[in-house]
Amino acid sequence: MGLNSTEQQNLNPPTTLYGYDDDEDLHSGEIDRPYNGVFEGPEKTLEVFFRPIHEDTDDVDVDVDVDVDVPLDGKRGMRQLGRPELDRICRRARCTILSSVSNQYLDAYVLSESSLFVYPRSLVLKTCGTTTLLRCVATLIELSKRVGLEIDWLGYSRKNFTFPWDQAFPHESFHQELEYLSSHRSLSQRLDGNGYTLGPVTGDHWFVFVADHTRRFSNTQDTDRVLNIMMFDIDQDVAQNFYFDHYEGKTDDESEDDATRRISSEQTKKAGIDILCPGYSIDPRAFEPCGYSMNAILFGSYITMHITPEDGSSYASFETNQQVASYNSLINNVVRTFRPKRFVMTLMADEDGLKQMKHVPFTAPASEAQFIVPTGNNNNNGKDKHKHKDAKQMQMQMRYKRSSVASIAVEDDCHCMMGNWTLQEDTNPRKEKIRGYSFA
Repeated sequence: MGLNSTEQQNLNPPTTLYGYDDDEDLHSGEIDRPYNGVFEGPEKTLEVFFRPIHEDTDDVDVDVDVDVDVPLDGKRGMRQLGRPELDRICRRARCTILSSVSNQYLDAYVLSESSLFVYPRSLVLKTCGTTTLLRCVATLIELSKRVGLEIDWLGYSRKNFTFPWDQAFPHESFHQELEYLSSHRSLSQRLDGNGYTLGPVTGDHWFVFVADHTRRFSNTQDTDRVLNIMMFDIDQDVAQNFYFDHYEGKTDDESEDDATRRISSEQTKKAGIDILCPGYSIDPRAFEPCGYSMNAILFGSYITMHITPEDGSSYASFETNQQVASYNSLINNVVRTFRPKRFVMTLMADEDGLKQMKHVPFTAPASEAQFIVPTGNNNNNGKDKHKHKDAKQMQMQMRYKRSSVASIAVEDDCHCMMGNWTLQEDTNPRKEKIRGYSFA
């Protein structure tokens, strides 16, 4: 499977997992780990597509009339699940719903540990930290039956952990995660999938599990491509934007919730996050003492961002399922916003989605798979036109070079790509002209 040495040390004996059922699993992985000053930023991601249960299927317990054709004006399919059911799903993963935003196509929830997106026939759940994401899969299977659906395709993925020793069962290693899925009595018969490792096991790499029973529905909304950018060691000036006490506290005419909403909005604008989501409905959340999450939706597309600013474990993520011919400009703008020392980028897409893309940085030659980002350190503010011109000419650039790339076709119709980009040096555009993607 290609596990690194740390994950090998965290393997539990497989025999302890065989035969796990819902009752035995009820309280597993629920012991809180004490906060040790660092936070596991990279998220675990669960993406599930559903199909209607056939009328001739014996294993049916449907208590709601369902019409899951999309797009729809009302709540259909998985969107019929109420807050108690969604809370139950999140509770299994050890997170809670904080706020939500909805449109005709989907419901988006900001969680205490990342985000949840619910479509009529699909669901995306992202959790970070020491959450127990896979423990909610059995609950998802049960609740989907109530609205006349069953799992059609399931994908679970995550980057290798920075602090693997902090994780709780069943996420102490990728081997343990696979054993959990293949041995749990409620999952093993329904999830006949395979696990994969992409990238160098001695560095940043990506674990993927896919259970593909049929092809994705061709009319599923805008979810045939998911781009994720995971940025590490973000610029410390940028990180300071996400500390709660750097903003005016609660005023006399504000409630605690009002103050949090105001500070959340202020952080969004100060960091330039709103500029990355033009036209989207944004639902931001600032955390005390630090940290930030946001969801944004537009038609059937979502954008989600999560920032951990702590020095020593600073991290920012950007994920979207929006469909564009080229992500190069978007990637450049995201990296320019956070100025990390390195970033890991992943793309999961079906075959048709890849064919629609004109530029794919994972497959471009190494010399062209670079991102050249202006540092934006010009503080002249245009007071002196001549000085401003000179400063602009002298403005430094950050060059990110692709250090590794891996791709694989999994199951029937899913392509996974993963690449690492590392900051090389500040370059003066007048002295050096580099091939790559530059959008100053």
